[in-house]
Amino acid sequence: MNAAKKRAALIAAVGIGALSLTSCAGAAVNMGGSDGGAVEEIVIGALHPLSGASAVDGQQMSHAAQMAVDEINAAGGIACLDGAELVLEATDTKGEPETGQSEATRLIQEGATALVGSYQSATSANIAAVAERNGIPFVMDVSALDSILEQGYTYSFRTQPSGGMMGERAAQFLKEIADESGTDVSTIGFLYEQGNYGASVYDAFSAEAEKLGMTVTNAISYDPASSDLSTQVQQAVAGGADVLAVTGYYRDGLLISQAIDSIGPDVQAVYGVANGGYDQEQFITDAPNGGEGYLNANYSIDVTNDRAQKVTADFETEFGEPMRTSAALTYDGVAMIAEAIETACSADPDAIRDAIADTKYVPIVVNDGPVKFDKTGQNENATVSVVQVQDGQLNTVFPNELAEADFVFPAPVK
Repeated sequence: MNAAKKRAALIAAVGIGALSLTSCAGAAVNMGGSDGGAVEEIVIGALHPLSGASAVDGQQMSHAAQMAVDEINAAGGIACLDGAELVLEATDTKGEPETGQSEATRLIQEGATALVGSYQSATSANIAAVAERNGIPFVMDVSALDSILEQGYTYSFRTQPSGGMMGERAAQFLKEIADESGTDVSTIGFLYEQGNYGASVYDAFSAEAEKLGMTVTNAISYDPASSDLSTQVQQAVAGGADVLAVTGYYRDGLLISQAIDSIGPDVQAVYGVANGGYDQEQFITDAPNGGEGYLNANYSIDVTNDRAQKVTADFETEFGEPMRTSAALTYDGVAMIAEAIETACSADPDAIRDAIADTKYVPIVVNDGPVKFDKTGQNENATVSVVQVQDGQLNTVFPNELAEADFVFPAPVK
């Protein structure tokens, strides 16, 4: 099939009956074929780290994208375009901004109508620039860096909360948890990875905490590639801290948990803030004492959503492991693009972009209502929930309307 005919990608309903897609019978359609014929396939490019340090998440995200595509095609493809099918072109960014940029360029040249990705913020920043130059919609599934959407782009959209949004909401939830438990939290030690991601989360958390009567007394940035973070943990809790907050990734989050176990700081809780480790099943296996009591405020799957329960169960059946929230965000991204194609009744990237901008897609991740993009492309309704390791399980514990178990607080380090 030539590149021109691959110029599109069609998604109808992810899962039978999962999406309620807009009918567009009789609408004028840009079919996308160079010969003016009907579209048979529409290509979506998926860019994720399939190798390298983030490959576990990247591979899950790619699997989730393919699962969404397969469900859509099995349900009959895009009804508005006579059952045209979606084709997923999955590629490996290796977690490298330059590779992400070159692969995005290649996918667009080969006919991708939309892009989804990419896990690393620096990589997504490069992909967003490529998408803007080429007029191709790009849905960021996981990439928290605020500045990506501060460039005046019109083709890039982010479904997850930004780093600033996560830091701010995490501070609010910590205060509410402390108040509900009758516990005074006034001082916080904060550890954060030294990149733009960690800094943006920390800055927002610290500012909001101050408004709420909590003070970050020691803020320590660290190199996530370090082999030992014991010194940084000691610095963060020096002089006493009610809570130790941590923003980072899986590997460094695990190192910090090992240092905490060795040092035994006198804190009421360890509280992840958009932490990429403390809400993973593997953390329970790897961490000292199974990470018991650790809390984490992060984007998460909505455990109260029936559709989310079905999708996650199907994913585990198909791929033999629990679905991470990063993969759920990719699934939502592909499903939302598909819904936009159906709504636009077109494989034209501009029409798809406009439909995404006006979407009211209901995600399987926690959200304060349907997805709603502001003028920068940020989902205004994106939010977080708090999970806690309890008796060898990860349970959503806050906010109360989403909780599957009561939170334990204080939760001192054992």
